[in-house]
Amino acid sequence: MNKNKSKEYDVIIIGGGATGAGTARDCAMRGLSVLLVERHDFATGATGRNHGLLHSGARYAVTDPESAKECIEENMILRRIANHCVEENNGLFLTLPEDDIAFQSQFVDACASAGIGTEIIDPDFARRLEPSVNPNLIGAVKVPDGSVDPFRLTMSNALDARLNGAELLTQHEVTGVIREQDRIVGVELINHNNKEKVKHYAKIVVNAGGIWGHHIANLAGVNINMFPAKGSLLIFGHRVNKMVLNRCRKPANADILVPGDTICLIGTTSEHIPYDQIDNMFVSKDDVDVLIREGVKLSPALATTRILRAYAGVRPLVAADDDPTGRSISRGIVLLDHQKRDGLSGFITITGGKLMTYRLMAEEATDLICQKLAVDKACETAYKPLPGSEKSDLSMENASQKIYSGLSIAQKSAQDRHGSLAHKASNGGENDDSLVCECEGVSLGEVKYAINELHVNNLIDLRRRTRVGMGTCQGELCACRAAGLLCESLEEAGKAKDDLANFLQERWKGMSPIAWGDTINEVQFTSWIYEGIYGLKAENN
Repeated sequence: MNKNKSKEYDVIIIGGGATGAGTARDCAMRGLSVLLVERHDFATGATGRNHGLLHSGARYAVTDPESAKECIEENMILRRIANHCVEENNGLFLTLPEDDIAFQSQFVDACASAGIGTEIIDPDFARRLEPSVNPNLIGAVKVPDGSVDPFRLTMSNALDARLNGAELLTQHEVTGVIREQDRIVGVELINHNNKEKVKHYAKIVVNAGGIWGHHIANLAGVNINMFPAKGSLLIFGHRVNKMVLNRCRKPANADILVPGDTICLIGTTSEHIPYDQIDNMFVSKDDVDVLIREGVKLSPALATTRILRAYAGVRPLVAADDDPTGRSISRGIVLLDHQKRDGLSGFITITGGKLMTYRLMAEEATDLICQKLAVDKACETAYKPLPGSEKSDLSMENASQKIYSGLSIAQKSAQDRHGSLAHKASNGGENDDSLVCECEGVSLGEVKYAINELHVNNLIDLRRRTRVGMGTCQGELCACRAAGLLCESLEEAGKAKDDLANFLQERWKGMSPIAWGDTINEVQFTSWIYEGIYGLKAENN
């Protein structure tokens, strides 16, 4: 093993989800030397496996007022600092005939106490405002919900961390935590690309591994009582609704319908699973049944809308230290100073929380880090825009610094995805606007930009940066083109072929739970193309 002691970082952050990337950004902005390590890619855990709801906090107002207050505050912050990741489409909380209309007034009062603006509207007006709603609704409340792209949000935080001097290592898994007596001083890593083993050292190591934080804590010799809760969701082939739709009742299964980009999705379920199953997520027939059954109650059009795929994530729920039975499970932010808790210095865990509160979680973790390192620098993440959300100066002479815009699908899509950085999707090449992915309007120039500047190692990484393969064809028409471009830039032909097979296998994993009717026909057609004509087949297929 290479013992690289040439550089000791102030902070090593384990985990490339929104919280880890946000903490890396905050630490780097405060002048700390930072290394972020992630075993796969950014946003591969719970961050990239949720409903993409820009929570107003209304969902938690009755049952968890503290979380509701945090959500509305962070909601407003993200609208300012991450506007290219956010769609401000607002939301409706609907009371259906089977629901208790008396809950509506309790809900509105709780929202007011948490600082969440609401407006009770007439059911007839709600039907005009959002034609997709169940026409039999008996009550409606308008709230400041919205949609947020978790992949874009996480990558923007990682980009800003890098711009402020942080180093980022994806495809690097923590295999050991280096301990000297009662202090953590570094981490042991394996590079999955070349199988090289390395060590890196730091004054503080931050465990931001989400549900995998349980394992990381064990490597350090301490315990965190994580209780994995699987949530399943369905993605539909187009946007049925323009506003977020919620059931006006206490949180339950399948009561949120969220529009985002070119699709809408229904979620979620909640099921406690064994910890050894967190890397083996699957959606069952029962999950699909309940999501469709309850989703149709919100919007009847879902009954005849094509389902693109199903997926599941694991919430990083944490039980109280004094309750090993897990009966008292928090969904709030959990910041553990292991020096105070376990007598182990140099080690911090930040977990729990929600995507909506990632920035606040990062701020609290960074405050503790700065306190330990005697760094007196205030947090600036609540008002400094993320890359892509800066206000553009349209009077600038240098056109390359302006927002890249135009009439073509590719140009508009790039602007929607990358905000003020969209100009980087065109370097003046005559084919830059040529479409690689027709479903999502991803151009050749955008793919090249992602490969060159957005930390892309494989096709699945590219999907998270650009939405290649996330549209109605699920990679059927664009995967081979994208693989060719990636091969030219990064890979040998043999590796590119394996990468393409793995990408298509991952697409199939999400389609298999909903494989009936037209979906079966399309899957068979894809199989004919890639297996029959190209002779391509994943090893584990």
